Amino acid sequence: MNTIKLTMAVLATAALVACGKTEAPVAATAPAALPELKVAIDPTYEPFTFKTADGKPTGFDVDIAEALCAEIKRQCVYVEQVWDSMIPGLQAKKYDVIISSMSITDERKKVVDFTDKYYNTPSRIVVKADTAFTDLASLKGKKIGVLKGSTQEKYAMGELKTVGVNVVPYEAQDQVYLDIKSGRLDGTVADSVEVTGGFLSKPEGAGYGFVGPVLADTKYFGYGAGVALRQGETQLKDELNAAIKAIRANGTYDTVSKKYFNFDVYGE
Repeated sequence: MNTIKLTMAVLATAALVACGKTEAPVAATAPAALPELKVAIDPTYEPFTFKTADGKPTGFDVDIAEALCAEIKRQCVYVEQVWDSMIPGLQAKKYDVIISSMSITDERKKVVDFTDKYYNTPSRIVVKADTAFTDLASLKGKKIGVLKGSTQEKYAMGELKTVGVNVVPYEAQDQVYLDIKSGRLDGTVADSVEVTGGFLSKPEGAGYGFVGPVLADTKYFGYGAGVALRQGETQLKDELNAAIKAIRANGTYDTVSKKYFNFDVYGE
């Protein structure tokens, strides 16, 4: 009797297999794509934001953006934008945030919100090294190029133009350097780290240097660079602030910083 039952069970199993009743293995599910975070950049600001030879965005800002996106489980998607249109583009929802060395200033905080700073470096005036400089008035008649809409432009208009300096705004900082090289400009006001990496350390910067004091007056230059976002987006701001703290604590920030700088770019 047991033999008969066993035979019947075997036959029943075979019939199920023949009829396709066995369970097929479950296919592995591909991981869901991370939600995008659209990040505005101005890729003319070496070593903070610029392009590789094949056109890929890179630099300190870009690496920090990638680190922050990893912390908040988002995928960075970069949107190139000229500097003077950065905030209007953010307000028009062309992107979610600006991570492109935007200084946190009281004036900007009236229209956008900021995270905590992620670095802070001063600005300087750059002219020919043999310029007879005693004070700002000694630059009277010089043509100084600045990035349009920048804190450096605010400073130049407030402190240099008033003593007779011809201040010329440009859409991109690299255009300033091209016109210094061609002789159309006498110098610039720029972030001290950016102008070192983007101009002074290159052959075209030979014969130029800093004059005057370090420029860090919060009236013009604010409180360091932060991530700009639309006002009212509290959850995203909180997530990004937590992410900045996390990468500062877990060593990621130091790793990124040492890739570009030999000093503490986080600053005061």
